[in-house]
Amino acid sequence: MTMNLNGKRILIVATHGYERSELHVPLDALKKQGAEVQIASVDKQPIRSWANGDWGDTVRVDHIVADIKAEQFDALVLPGGQINPDVLRTKPDVIALIRDFYAQGKVVAAICHAPWLLVEADLLRGRRATSYPSVRTDVINAGGQWTDEAVVSDNRLITSRNPDDLPDFVSRISEELLDDQKAEQEPR
Repeated sequence: MTMNLNGKRILIVATHGYERSELHVPLDALKKQGAEVQIASVDKQPIRSWANGDWGDTVRVDHIVADIKAEQFDALVLPGGQINPDVLRTKPDVIALIRDFYAQGKVVAAICHAPWLLVEADLLRGRRATSYPSVRTDVINAGGQWTDEAVVSDNRLITSRNPDDLPDFVSRISEELLDDQKAEQEPR
């Protein structure tokens, strides 16, 4: 089934050390479905991926996180990798933006190690979530209910375990955004 995300705006937040596939697969797949997808980071310099145990390619950054408002976008995607979310969770502007997206009822999707950002933003308390296995205890200690599933969606928070889960992860993001479109089109 082809999904039509025309008119939807999605923000990916990442920095150096993001897992290459966890940024590029959602970026490409969501664009292919018609969404406008942009990348934000802590500064405007291109950011470098981590792939197969070494530094990989770079991507252009569209925005600085400090300049973004959650109301400008419909969803937030947080790629993993060990380095990327570990650096980002120390940045107050990033954590504030994640909280703002969630407070506005927008989709917040995190894969692999990126649920560390949800832990830091205190968004997992009482929520079901999954993550890379090494993040399991952090999710539980933050009050989350960790489960070993390819994708978990709970109250607009979408989480996945690793790059193998990317098809399910992207599909769930699309489904949530399509549900939004249907709700917007229903008569009041």
